[in-house]
Amino acid sequence: MVKHSIFQQMEHGALGQKFDFEAVFEQIKWNQDGLVPAITQDQTSKDVLMMAWVNRDALIETLQTKQVCYWSRSRKCLWRKGESSGHRQYLTDARLDCDGDCLLFFVNQNGPACHTLRPTCFYLGLNTDQVTILTQPVI
Repeated sequence: MVKHSIFQQMEHGALGQKFDFEAVFEQIKWNQDGLVPAITQDQTSKDVLMMAWVNRDALIETLQTKQVCYWSRSRKCLWRKGESSGHRQYLTDARLDCDGDCLLFFVNQNGPACHTLRPTCFYLGLNTDQVTILTQPVI
């Protein structure tokens, strides 16, 4: 008998049907470092602000506190967005993609999202022959 993942079960679920958090959490496709990518999007403008990595502890903290927490791969510790800059991200909605290998956070962003002080980390426009800076720092 083939064992189906909870994500396969949810593909056939009805609108509004609920599934146990722990059962889903345990089947998230964490990578070899125990991380999953998280895309962060502004709740109002719908701009994609950034992509960062989340481990189990960061996801739980984000869901409990409603302030976004990531995992810093360079510092090897929890990274509470805006803790030093004040540019916090307040979670309004969290979603998981269809096969459990990527998160989407909708947030109310306080200040710029990017460490360059731009509104979004995606400020470089790509073309076949050039890269263009699309936004200026806001502060």
